[in-house]
Amino acid sequence: MNELNTSEERLREEVEDLKRQLEQQKQELAARGGKAAAGPTGRTLAVVLLLLVALAVAGYFLGYAPRQHREQVLAAESRASSRSLLEVNVAEVKRSGAQTNLVLPGSIEAVTEAPVLARASGYIRKRSVDIGDRVAAGQVLAEIEAPEIEQQIRQAKAQVDQAASAIQQAQANLVQGQANLQLAEVTKDRWQKLFDKGVVSRQENDTYRAQWTAQQANVDALGKAVAAARSNLGAAEANLARLNDLQSYQTVRAPFAGVITLRNVDSGALVTEGTTLLYRIAQADRLRTYLNVPQADADSVRPGQTATLVIPDLAGRKFPAVVTRTANALDPASRTLLVEVQASNSSGLLMPGMYAQVDLAVPRKEPPLVIPGDTLVVRDNVTQVAVVSGDGTVHYQRIQLGRDLGDRLEVLSGLEQGQLLAVNPSDSVRDGVKVKPVRTEKPAAP
Repeated sequence: MNELNTSEERLREEVEDLKRQLEQQKQELAARGGKAAAGPTGRTLAVVLLLLVALAVAGYFLGYAPRQHREQVLAAESRASSRSLLEVNVAEVKRSGAQTNLVLPGSIEAVTEAPVLARASGYIRKRSVDIGDRVAAGQVLAEIEAPEIEQQIRQAKAQVDQAASAIQQAQANLVQGQANLQLAEVTKDRWQKLFDKGVVSRQENDTYRAQWTAQQANVDALGKAVAAARSNLGAAEANLARLNDLQSYQTVRAPFAGVITLRNVDSGALVTEGTTLLYRIAQADRLRTYLNVPQADADSVRPGQTATLVIPDLAGRKFPAVVTRTANALDPASRTLLVEVQASNSSGLLMPGMYAQVDLAVPRKEPPLVIPGDTLVVRDNVTQVAVVSGDGTVHYQRIQLGRDLGDRLEVLSGLEQGQLLAVNPSDSVRDGVKVKPVRTEKPAAP
């Protein structure tokens, strides 16, 4: 700076010298009179040219050079200040996609599964199938030997014959009673005519009239006896039909086509009607899986929505599925929606009881904001993030979190898209300090 000031003073002195010389030249020209009108001399032109050059040099050193020097000093100071700021990695607040993949665990079950119980008591005479066998609807699974049922059937047939004979006997009694009624009516009419003529006494006439009334009551009773005998026949026939059905139950058949998943008896085993479990059969051509969808995504799952089943043991295999129905109500204990997903099992690779992961493509009307998980700061049970403004100032902002996506977190409120957040902020990154943000690129949220 001292050398620069000395040069400026030297230039000012030279300029003053040139001005004085130029003034002397003007005075000499004025003293010569007429020669001045002829035009400037070569010495004058040289002096003027020298004066202009001096002015240009002076302007450079007095104007541009100091200004350039000041700019260089400011730039150096700025670089030094920038080097002194704490560098902080920052990540941008982004918005998740309009469609997200929701992966939930589930257990595969058969669409139709039923236990096969014994409908007749007895011993297993023959077993036709075992676990893992595929059976058709109505196929014989086992045969039960029950001689007591055959004896009961013969007894029931005898009871039917007895009831039929009782009906015939009651009908014969009814016919006889009707004949007696006709005879009593004729006798009553004859004695009434004799009484009208005064031939017989009133006592005799009243006796025959009473006999006729008694025969009417007897005919009515015989008619009811016939009806009771017919009812007994109906009961006997129903009992015989029941026993015939029980006899048909001695042959155990498959209620529908499927796979035998359980066998509980063997030949010679004693079974009891309605209590002994013989087999368990399941339809394996189509399987279903139940899911518990969180409340945040419950309104996005609809019947008919596509899904994908992934079995960890079957690497690389994916099975297309579809949402068939939902509970339309949340479980108050877990705040989840029960959803049923069905998948075809034409390949036969899927089995009931398998653990599966169901990938649901869930659309979102208002996708939430997503931040990296390493930007979250939890202090005094308060979830917050360090927001870095455009000038590098740090400000801690409280946020409300949504779902935890592993390396990403959903933010429901507190942030705006495009804001910069400090990644893993240290204790030196305090509220209000200035830092030097350094962007870090991370993969987009799934």
